[in-house]
Amino acid sequence: MMSQYMEEFEQEPFEVGEFIERLTWRTNNELQNSEDFNPVALHDTFIQTIKDLKILQEKQQNKCERLEESLRQEQDSHAKKIAKLQERHQTAIDWFGQLDEKINSVAGKIMHLGEQLENVNTPRSRSVEAQKLLSYMAEFLMAGPVIVNDIFSDPQRLNEAADVIQKLYAISQDLPPGKFAESKRKIEKKYDEVERRLIEEFATAQKSEDIERMKALAQILSQFKGYTQCVDAYIEQSQMQPYSGKDIFIGIVPMCKHHYEIIKKVFANPQQVMSKFILNIYQLKLHQYAMTKLDDKKDEEKYLRTLYELYSRTLKLSSDLQVYMSTIDDDLLHKLTQQIFMKNLAGYAEIEMRCLTAKCSSELEKFYASKKHQKTQTTKGFRRNMEVLIATRANINIAAIEDYGGETFLSEELAINMLQEAKACLKRCRLLSTETELPGNAIKLNDILLRFLMHEHVDYALELGLQAVPLAEGKVFPQLYFFDVVQKTNIIVHLLDKLCNTSVIPCVSNTPKYSDYVFKKRILMEQIETKLDQGLDRSISAVIGWVKVYLQYEQKKTDYKPETDVDTISSAACLQVVQNLQPVIVQIKKCVDGENLQNVLTEFGTRLHRIIYDHLQTMQFNTAGAMCAICDVNEYRKCIRELESPLVTQLFDILHALCNLLLVKPQNLQEVCTGDTLNYLDKSVVRQFIQLRTDFRIIKNTNYLKGIIE
Repeated sequence: MMSQYMEEFEQEPFEVGEFIERLTWRTNNELQNSEDFNPVALHDTFIQTIKDLKILQEKQQNKCERLEESLRQEQDSHAKKIAKLQERHQTAIDWFGQLDEKINSVAGKIMHLGEQLENVNTPRSRSVEAQKLLSYMAEFLMAGPVIVNDIFSDPQRLNEAADVIQKLYAISQDLPPGKFAESKRKIEKKYDEVERRLIEEFATAQKSEDIERMKALAQILSQFKGYTQCVDAYIEQSQMQPYSGKDIFIGIVPMCKHHYEIIKKVFANPQQVMSKFILNIYQLKLHQYAMTKLDDKKDEEKYLRTLYELYSRTLKLSSDLQVYMSTIDDDLLHKLTQQIFMKNLAGYAEIEMRCLTAKCSSELEKFYASKKHQKTQTTKGFRRNMEVLIATRANINIAAIEDYGGETFLSEELAINMLQEAKACLKRCRLLSTETELPGNAIKLNDILLRFLMHEHVDYALELGLQAVPLAEGKVFPQLYFFDVVQKTNIIVHLLDKLCNTSVIPCVSNTPKYSDYVFKKRILMEQIETKLDQGLDRSISAVIGWVKVYLQYEQKKTDYKPETDVDTISSAACLQVVQNLQPVIVQIKKCVDGENLQNVLTEFGTRLHRIIYDHLQTMQFNTAGAMCAICDVNEYRKCIRELESPLVTQLFDILHALCNLLLVKPQNLQEVCTGDTLNYLDKSVVRQFIQLRTDFRIIKNTNYLKGIIE
């Protein structure tokens, strides 16, 4: 039982409540044959278990005491061992301290001895070296040809020969010229010979990429007057290989990166050598490459593209190579770039403007040729105004309106082509123009674009479109193409605005030219908007004028004053008008956008309302005719809902309410007139509509109109 208790106690986690439950369950299972619950047996089990647990606790307590005693003994044993180790460690520290003192003492004596030996050896070495130099100098001082010492003829002793001849050359510079002229000449000749051999040896080592040998030779040559020749030889041989085929720019940066690592290892002044390395690339390789590419100016468009590409790639190359330049040469690459392209940049602006003018002119010519149209001088509206005046006074149409078969003579594709050309020109202008010339050049390019795109294309099309709008009050429903002109003009203006915002404004903002740009653009937009407004006004007038004439000639008096009872339906004239107006409204909504759309639709609706209102004022209405008039107005109301204009909707609602005055019984007129719709109208308007009733003479003397016609 004790072992069972231990197993239960060692389970994780141990729960006291679960332990008691299990004990109770085991006790009940042992008494399963008894029919009744036996609390006494359960009590005895608990008592016995408590005793067992006490015994188990005593055993565990004894075991813990034994383990603690064993632990204390081990601690004491380890403490004694640690004390002995600490004592031995302290002894070792003392021994090391004594040894360090002895080492320092011996080192001091050795250093002192070395200094004494050096003091003795230095004069001796100098004397030996001076003796050698004197022996070499003696050979050069002897009359006759130079007796070549082995040191100058042995290739293996080139370094030693260089050291000797360099020192002899320095000594010879202090000799008087008269007596020692021949000796000095011999020394200088041998000096040049050794120097040449060193440079040749350096070039040989460079070909085999022997970095250590190159470094040693460069260090020796740094004491010679021809050290720059060594640097030049390295640069010339390094840049002798082609720069990655026909495209010179691809190979320059990798080449510089490769040789910069070598230059840092070989030369004592790597920044200066690398600056000269890059300088040679710009002044010789890049300059010649650019001049060859830009030599042909016959095709100016190709020339400009090539100039932009070469200049932009050279600027990027300068940015990539700047990391290899010293701080004192911070702007050297920029100056070199300007020197390369100086001649080309000087006359760039004139070529750019000439090229854009030619491209835009060519695009216009091709467009009008494709339309088989010959541009003519427009009359600026004078002839049109005369035609309108004569037609109005004489009621005749003196000339047919030329509508060119619905051709608008506006091309989005043409506009996009011109804008793309202008965008490319402005992009080149921002890069190739100086900071002071950029605003002026950008304005000139923008003026060329506005001249061809807006004045010679859009403005010309607007003039033709204005002349093509039919005259008002024609008997035939007008064919309207000016709405298409409006749509295409809006698209072109939006495209132009986008180009100006991205390409022109950044060039002129914060400069005096910005106000000039804004003024020109405002004047141009005002001219365009004026002609658009004029064309829209004429187009609306043509439609509304047709409605007026059509209702005047096609609306029968009997439609609103039938002599017999007829079916209550809309009149044929009304249905025809609505049928023709619906496509016009769709066309307006398709071609006009923004705030202008709402203004045009409202203007169209108000004019239509005025025509219909005036038309109804010319009629007489009986009861059946009033029903027909109400049906007509309902048709008009359905039509004008597409205008989505609250004002127009309100006007036609009022017109519908006024038509109800033609239908209601006389005794109900007062009630209708004081309704929500008609109550705020002028009494004269209500009175005019009541007078259109056929029974007005009968009811005017009654009390039904009291307060209305008074």
